Amino acid sequence: MKLFHLVMWRVSALLVAILTVWAVFFYWAIIEEVNDETDDSLGDYAETLIIRWLSGEEMPSKNSGSNNQYYLYEVSEEYARSYPHITYRDEMVYIEEKKETEPARVLMTIFQTDDGRYMELVVYAPTIEKLDLRRALLGWIVFLYVLLLLAILAVNAWVFQRNMKPLYRLLDWLDRYRLGGKNKPLTNETSISEFRKLNDAAVVFTERNEKVYEQQKLFIGNASHEMQTPLAISLNRLEMLMEDDTLTEKQLSELAKTHQTLESLTRMNRSLLLLCKIENHQFSDEKEICLNKIFRTYLDDYQEVYAYRHIRVEVTEAATFRVTMSESLASVLVANLLKNAFVHADEGGEITVSFTAASFEISNTGEHPLDDKRIFERFYQGSKKEGSTGLGLALVDSVCKASHLSVTYRYADGRHVFTVSRS
Repeated sequence: MKLFHLVMWRVSALLVAILTVWAVFFYWAIIEEVNDETDDSLGDYAETLIIRWLSGEEMPSKNSGSNNQYYLYEVSEEYARSYPHITYRDEMVYIEEKKETEPARVLMTIFQTDDGRYMELVVYAPTIEKLDLRRALLGWIVFLYVLLLLAILAVNAWVFQRNMKPLYRLLDWLDRYRLGGKNKPLTNETSISEFRKLNDAAVVFTERNEKVYEQQKLFIGNASHEMQTPLAISLNRLEMLMEDDTLTEKQLSELAKTHQTLESLTRMNRSLLLLCKIENHQFSDEKEICLNKIFRTYLDDYQEVYAYRHIRVEVTEAATFRVTMSESLASVLVANLLKNAFVHADEGGEITVSFTAASFEISNTGEHPLDDKRIFERFYQGSKKEGSTGLGLALVDSVCKASHLSVTYRYADGRHVFTVSRS
């Protein structure tokens, strides 16, 4: 999950919780305020009625339609003492003039007259308008709740993206960075001290890696170059020694094994030296190359070498695949892909090669898929095969990168498929 999505998800969850609590409390606060205003109005009306009744003045009509209504009647002392002096409640009241029941706010109070009697006054205030108010209030609260939430999230997203631009520029630069390649310098001006430190750390880290990488290339190149002559001399001496007629069969067998090992080391040494040359851009003789022609040149050789494995080869040339690259590197590319297919194909299996104007594809039968994330690593071998150094596909990958080509691997229908195309 991206940092932006994680932050926005957490902020959203927190805001939803906070704003929900706020909306509930705000709604009930408003409702309580409306009830308080209604109760105050009922209290004032009840007080006026009590004063008028005690003073003997004429009482207003008990039923005034949708306005306040009241009932006044005498109660016993026992009843009066068993109930609170004044109470408020909500109930449904039948409106005589409207011939229907409506919600109302009710005030009940008990008072004592000068002659010791107890009177109960019940005052009703219809609240149909209050219900409409509550519905309207609830609707507006929900609307404002959603609007406020979206506004806060939009502001947070804008602020986050604006302030995190230096981080995204740094990540983009790191994604584009290629060790040993022609990389653009990091331009990421920012006033945020943490991001400046991160930029400096990234630059120092890449410079250190470049230095180590160059040292490794230099070492491998020098070591491979210096090993060429000793290996060649060792092979020649072994071959001369193996021609000695006095050797026993056992001695000859051991020398043959040693010779085979030295040949493997020689091949590996040549591959490493070639890798260094490719990475150092020592192949600059680029021209238009027809890969179809180079392929046909190497195919016959490999078929003769691996004829004992009875591998069938099927070639389809829908078009000519032409690329601009070094002819030497083109030969390395085709030869290593062909060798890999022959080495790793099943006994009596099949190799399929197809050319189009934009790609070159070669596949071979095989039981198990390879690790597509490590297939082009140096010395990676999915399964150890005779004649394999673990550098062939690494060479293919290096050649493609140096020649503006791309190589991909996939396993489909029991076949290992390698595709070379223009980047």
